[in-house]
Amino acid sequence: MYQIDFQTPIHIHFIGIGGISMSGLAELLLAKGFHVSGSDSKASALTDKLAEKGAVIRIGQCAANLTPAPELVVYTAAIHADNPEFAAAKEAGLPMLTRAQLLGQIMKCYSASIAVSGTHGKTTTTSMISSILLHADTDPTISIGGILKETGSNFRIGHSDIFVTEACEYTNSFLSFFPRIGIILNVEEDHMDFFHDIEEIRDSFHRFASLLPSDGILIIHAAIPGFEELTRGLSCRIVTFGGNASCDYSYRALSYDEYGHASYTLVRKDRAELPITLHVPGEHNVLNSLAALALADVLGISDETASQALCNFSGTSRRFEYKGVLNGVTIIDDYAHHPTEITATLRAAAHYPHKRLWCIFQPHTYTRTKTFLKEFAQALSLADHVILADIFPARETDTLGISSETLREELLALHAPCDCPGDFSKIAQFVRENCINGDLLITMGAGDVVKIGEMLLKN
Repeated sequence: MYQIDFQTPIHIHFIGIGGISMSGLAELLLAKGFHVSGSDSKASALTDKLAEKGAVIRIGQCAANLTPAPELVVYTAAIHADNPEFAAAKEAGLPMLTRAQLLGQIMKCYSASIAVSGTHGKTTTTSMISSILLHADTDPTISIGGILKETGSNFRIGHSDIFVTEACEYTNSFLSFFPRIGIILNVEEDHMDFFHDIEEIRDSFHRFASLLPSDGILIIHAAIPGFEELTRGLSCRIVTFGGNASCDYSYRALSYDEYGHASYTLVRKDRAELPITLHVPGEHNVLNSLAALALADVLGISDETASQALCNFSGTSRRFEYKGVLNGVTIIDDYAHHPTEITATLRAAAHYPHKRLWCIFQPHTYTRTKTFLKEFAQALSLADHVILADIFPARETDTLGISSETLREELLALHAPCDCPGDFSKIAQFVRENCINGDLLITMGAGDVVKIGEMLLKN
């Protein structure tokens, strides 16, 4: 594998530079004096920002974008062998790294590298941790899969030895990382277009935990089924969190305010209890905050600083994000695209003031929809009324014989009201005709379903 000498800047070309993670890494390398070029299928605020900072950005992908030839090419898992730039780089024999391999090499530059993993909750937990680190004036470097409100960006370049990033299991990318502190929030079936079964996923997380050095620390949710197997043979220190009082970090006296924001008492072994007030909804965010608080203790951040940072934390983009009100209908947007995430979001919404709960759901990939068809229906049935958009294919082309109409049939079998009005404009019109003052409307999914709420609020 090609090894970057960060003391000797070179020309690095990014295929897919507009991705939220790729753009952040490109920005970091620009700050370190590297010559950065890159391409993407379309311009965006992220590519515009990189261009302003000195990157050479090309819209559209072709072999000519590799002229002059870079000394290294970086690409994501979404780039396939038939991509013209990928193929040209291979033919020319240029050194190549995946996004994850680049991120792993960057992590080596930091003595306190923190990797947040899990099937769900990575972005929110990484954002909570980032808020605590910023509130504590630790000057961290941060890489998040969403926009952090404190910085208005997905990436922050700091000057301390602390680096915090999300660690995704898809294509085993997090196995290229070099963390000193690892967090595992949960382990469930997902990305079944890559993994064969849950046991292969569990093995991947075990291998991730095994990356931690003997002086490292693993913070893990003790409610993960058979979590002891994931920690088997590890030489690092293990810290547990969860709802059970036997955990190193747990909670009691959980309550919610009128907007579903949670408050609880943090319970720690051999430490004083600590009152915590959150301004994000749902019990799933209580668990996310426990992981963040455990890390704060590991880093020696004071209780006052950590609790105040969490109290001030109001979430990140596309995570139960308030978008506005239309004719008395409150519109929220959420990134949930897995049955467990949908369940958590809709249960959190139950504590939010509303007459009826509407959910516009856009399934994400045919593989995931087929794998979790019945689970999706069960989760979505928590809403009073479901509106289905067409499946967002992402990287997939084979429909596998699955459509949103297939999911609608599953919902109707559960006697859950559900409609498939058509494209986004027809869905928006359906909402105008059916939602009334006092209703709560959530646009939900990992695709572009957020556009529906924005479309409604513009008119």
